[in-house]
Amino acid sequence: MSLLGAINLFLGLQVDQTKKGIFLHQSKYVADILSQFKMEDERVAKNPLPVNHGITPENIGAKVNPTLYRAIIGSLMYLTTSRPVIMFATCLCARYQVKPNVNHMLAAKKIMRYLKGTPSLGLWYPRKDGFDLTTYIDSNYGGCKRDFKSTSGGCQFLGSRLVSWQCKKQMAVAQSTCEAKYIAASSCTSQVVWIQQQLRITV
Repeated sequence: MSLLGAINLFLGLQVDQTKKGIFLHQSKYVADILSQFKMEDERVAKNPLPVNHGITPENIGAKVNPTLYRAIIGSLMYLTTSRPVIMFATCLCARYQVKPNVNHMLAAKKIMRYLKGTPSLGLWYPRKDGFDLTTYIDSNYGGCKRDFKSTSGGCQFLGSRLVSWQCKKQMAVAQSTCEAKYIAASSCTSQVVWIQQQLRITV
């Protein structure tokens, strides 16, 4: 790739390189999937998923085309490469790909409507910045309505550069909010240790 010059598009990921830094985004990919699923004329949503979303595993509501639903989820999963803000909502919708109903489809389409209003968001990596490692964690106690497992979320920054993020359901059922936070903290700590080890190898 170095023989072809500076990279500006790679597997749907757009790379804008300037003297101040590098901006990664997928605005063209967003436009393509909105056109593919005929969402260009839909109204814009302010957030990808409301707090009281009401998505439940119960088979309530009319069934929808599972092939179409899986295609939407697959497109959104690839978009989390540069849009970590939609990761939780997308992963939540991805749990119901076997027998999706109309509520699941509406939730997936709301993520698409949010993307329509924010097509050019992405990840910014400034050239001149420090390398202090900072991490943030959170947990959603008992958030899964199927098995009542909690969700761990976290992100790691080198200076102001986002280098790693994760959002996944915990393996065990936490008995309290405190326990859910400890599980999230342990998962985040292992990620931080791995990043520190990589930095030592690089240096």
